[in-house]
Amino acid sequence: MGALEVTVREASSLLDSQTPPRLVDVREEDEFAICKIDGAELLPLSQFVEKFAALLPDKSQKILTLCHHGMRSLRAAEYLTHLGYADVKSISGGIDAWSREIDPLVPLY
Repeated sequence: MGALEVTVREASSLLDSQTPPRLVDVREEDEFAICKIDGAELLPLSQFVEKFAALLPDKSQKILTLCHHGMRSLRAAEYLTHLGYADVKSISGGIDAWSREIDPLVPLY
């Protein structure tokens, strides 16, 4: 696991903290319709470059990115970090790992 990644257990703790990060789901709309984590905001990777600045104006805000297995969310985290965002992490294993390790009520697909 790389420096820009957190485990689903770490992500769950962060999201349950008194100052939770924004949870940005970079999957596509059809995937988001199948399942999602409560509080997640959809920003598909296919539209990321065009829309991230308006939706994520605060470069100091804590952000967690999420996708199906962790590859697209890692690309999004790398992109934001490259642009100067200070605290961005990708959830390793994505929503698939979340369903397996944190919340089995989140459907697998």
